[in-house]
Amino acid sequence: MPPDSRGPLTQYVLRRNIAGVAIGDCSGQSVAMIARIFADRFVLLLLGTILLASFLPVRGEAANVAAMISSAAIFVLFFLNGVRLPRQEVVNGVRNWRLQGAIFLFVFGVMSAAGLMLSHIFDNVLPATLALGILFTGILPSTVQSAAAYCALAKGNVAASVVAAALINLVGVVLSPVLFALLAHVGEGSVSGEAVGRIALILLLPFALGQMMQHWFKPWVDGHKSLATWMDRISIAIAVYVAFSGAVVAGIWSIVRGDELAWLAVALSIMLVIGFGGAWVLGGVMKLPRGDRITMLFSGGQKSIAIGAPLAATIFPPAIAGMVLLPTLAYHMAQLILSAPMATHLAADKKP
Repeated sequence: MPPDSRGPLTQYVLRRNIAGVAIGDCSGQSVAMIARIFADRFVLLLLGTILLASFLPVRGEAANVAAMISSAAIFVLFFLNGVRLPRQEVVNGVRNWRLQGAIFLFVFGVMSAAGLMLSHIFDNVLPATLALGILFTGILPSTVQSAAAYCALAKGNVAASVVAAALINLVGVVLSPVLFALLAHVGEGSVSGEAVGRIALILLLPFALGQMMQHWFKPWVDGHKSLATWMDRISIAIAVYVAFSGAVVAGIWSIVRGDELAWLAVALSIMLVIGFGGAWVLGGVMKLPRGDRITMLFSGGQKSIAIGAPLAATIFPPAIAGMVLLPTLAYHMAQLILSAPMATHLAADKKP
């Protein structure tokens, strides 16, 4: 595909080093690439945020102020997402309906079912909120930049990956809470009318405003990509910090035992196998071209912390949000570690 035929969002993703991966540089070894993942500033930011919340959690009256700051940061995050996403590229991407439909059904169908199944299987060995977090991870959409970056590294269909993830994230803002409400319909898992209102106010409204105001704000965002990216990351980090602070104040590290963390690792390992293995197998069953099959792999198997953190902060009170978000944070780290060697292996594989 000639460079000038790619949409602006695709070009933007291709220019960036997501998760420390140099797009198109397939000569490095997998071990070195994994090391780069942990050198990535966003991964370090998330790890630092968890450590900060663990040792210096916000509490008392300050927690209420922090929650308001978190809501404002989430508003800015989704406004920038609305400004950044070109409407025409979304329309063009929808034309590959077979691939987009398969990714959509896998992300919201297969992975939601996997999250529900695993949350029930491990319910007896995990605290209820962690089991709920497994379901929460399952219903989330996939990443945008990370999935596209690894897709490019593996020589997949990058434009389709960007559009698929963008569409899934757009739909996921509405569909993920609905799925969660349907699948976790009792106790702490229910989504209240107040939470629905907060989702509309803090997630949907700013995105819609960003889409409507692209004419005025997109030139600035395009001209300050690094600043806009860090605004995204800091907004996510604030949401994670507030949510995890609430969990720490509620006693997460005394409530969750070492053996329970081990069981959580087992559950998430199974989810990773279903996510990446299932997406790859489904692409083969559908006889997708190799580039589209690679797109299916990374768009289907990854989960978005950029949607997960704001959504958890919007749906749950802080004491519950941090516990529910813990499986998503762990899955997010694991998917980055796994995606690097998979991408280099696929890039080196000469099969058509």
